[in-house]
Amino acid sequence: MDIFLRTIAIIIEVLILAAITYAVLHGVRLTASDLGIGPKYGKAVVLALLTVGFIVVIFFIAHLTTFYPAV
Repeated sequence: MDIFLRTIAIIIEVLILAAITYAVLHGVRLTASDLGIGPKYGKAVVLALLTVGFIVVIFFIAHLTTFYPAV
C-alpha cells in the first residue's frame, strides 16, 4: 500500500508542478511578445519554451521519484 500511496502523491505533485511551469513559461512567452518579438519568431519561441518545459518536468519527475520520502 505504501508504494501505491507514494505513486499517487508523486503523480499529484508532478501535475501541480507542471501546471506551475506552464503558467510561468506562458508568462515568459507573453513578455517576449510584449518586448517586440513578432509573429516571425513566434514558432521558434514556442518551440524553445516547450523544450524548456519538458526538460523541467522531466527533472521534477526524476527528482521526486528519487528523493520522495516513504509514506
